[in-house]
Amino acid sequence: MDLTQGTESEKNDRAKRMMLWFGIISLIMSFAGLTSAVLVSRKREDWMHNFEMPQAFLISCVIIIASSLTFILAKRALKNNNRSLATIMLLLTFLLGVAFIWSQVKGFQQIVDSGYYFTGASSNVTMSFIYVIAAVHILHVVAGLISLMVVIYNHFKQKYSATHMLGLELSATFWHFIDILWLFLYLFLAYLV
Repeated sequence: MDLTQGTESEKNDRAKRMMLWFGIISLIMSFAGLTSAVLVSRKREDWMHNFEMPQAFLISCVIIIASSLTFILAKRALKNNNRSLATIMLLLTFLLGVAFIWSQVKGFQQIVDSGYYFTGASSNVTMSFIYVIAAVHILHVVAGLISLMVVIYNHFKQKYSATHMLGLELSATFWHFIDILWLFLYLFLAYLV
């Protein structure tokens, strides 16, 4: 298909989708760099091999999966012209995103309660990587929440319909990406580190 073909609106939609995928690919590369650094660093003598991830991080996996499901249900409801169900599911997705961040903060607190800090005498390279990777991911969840707020605002303004929901679709794609990314990061840190 020739990308220069179509109406201005179709070209604009393709450009927005492409920009999102460029952003996602750059995020994949960034986190690939971080996880590669972990793989190299775990050969150090001071690397902790017996650390168990906080329970709150596992709970955050359940929360993030639930948030992806509610976003899928929101999109499906909008396609079926069920605006009230779409509203409920979008708001629930947002609340689950906030709950995810809260759970992550609880996970950090569990690490601190175990006596490990990001810096200082009781820090180590293992904990520093866990803090950095989880914190950078949280920043992307915040970006996803901002995107979701825009979607909710536009939904209330009735800018989306069953045939016109590009903004919602782009936000959902990003949201599902950061959800899958956290599941990968959790499994990576819990089982490969």
